[in-house]
Amino acid sequence: MKKILLGLILISSVCACESISQYAGSGDASTKAKLHSCLVNEATAKYQAGTLFTQGVVATSKELAGTCIKKLALQSAGISEETQSMASTIIQNFQSFGAAQ
Repeated sequence: MKKILLGLILISSVCACESISQYAGSGDASTKAKLHSCLVNEATAKYQAGTLFTQGVVATSKELAGTCIKKLALQSAGISEETQSMASTIIQNFQSFGAAQ
């Protein structure tokens, strides 16, 4: 069952990549390709973690879409995921320091 599902995901990924190529003349082909890549990566990560099917399809798709839209928005604003992670770590360090006093 898992192999069949993974196969379907891979096939849909290839098909989607082919359909994205039709937008090659438009300026948003790169954005759509990045979005598709992010969605596949996020779905794959959830699948490997065993959490892809814990919610309904609609809830999971909204979660994946929201995650990827945030990541792409941060990238387009010049804020990388690594930069955001570093900022979060700094804030958490301050919180820990404040709680220790």
